[in-house]
Amino acid sequence: MELKGRTCFITGGARRVGRAIALAFAKQGARVLIHYRSSRDEAEKTAADCAQLSGLEGGCFQADQADPVRIQHLAAEVDARFEVDVLVNSASVFNGTPFLETTPEEWDRMLGVNLRGPAFFCQAFAKGMIRRGRGVIINIADVVTETPWIGFLPYCVSKAALVTLTRGLARELAPAVRVNAIGPGTVLLSENDSEEVRRLAERSSLLGRIGSPEDVARACVFLVEGSDYITGVFLPVDGGKSLRRRGLN
Repeated sequence: MELKGRTCFITGGARRVGRAIALAFAKQGARVLIHYRSSRDEAEKTAADCAQLSGLEGGCFQADQADPVRIQHLAAEVDARFEVDVLVNSASVFNGTPFLETTPEEWDRMLGVNLRGPAFFCQAFAKGMIRRGRGVIINIADVVTETPWIGFLPYCVSKAALVTLTRGLARELAPAVRVNAIGPGTVLLSENDSEEVRRLAERSSLLGRIGSPEDVARACVFLVEGSDYITGVFLPVDGGKSLRRRGLN
């Protein structure tokens, strides 16, 4: 599928990795629609930047993706104006909690945003994709699905389940819709991270460096345009970090 002239909906598209994906799609000539929860100003800025790149007006759509009812309303609003060809589930929450201290509310929030939200976005937009006989879904997971981090178990479980969802949907939505997942490694550090954190991230990669949001964005472009014969895959974009964590030489 060529991105030129297609309509792409990106959850969490206002900032960070989601913004990089949005801009990459727009550079290929796609109409980009941005979902956000609270970053309205940044979402509008990203949407404007995408429209300037592609020449196609998009839009911004607000929802807490932990709320499936709100997702249904948002999808109906989008469907009334556009035909979504590509869905990228990029929005997520990331929190660390020692397992013995994790509350039911923390589990529910992590699974609600990182798993149930993407599932209902897929459900909402896949119906139109199947009706039109074409569509691509990309779920942004994490390489922690390979080796869960200590102190981040709810997050790791939610991302591992997202990969399972991806593989299940690849089977259920075939042949009209292709569904794949990407597992970023360290592609963006927090402003509060120390130089030691940066050096540790660099050492954890086989390539000796951290990546960038654009690395994830280019992988997304490939999964849309590079081949129509790829579905149900989990693609690590981590500089080999997942191999090193398994202890391989």
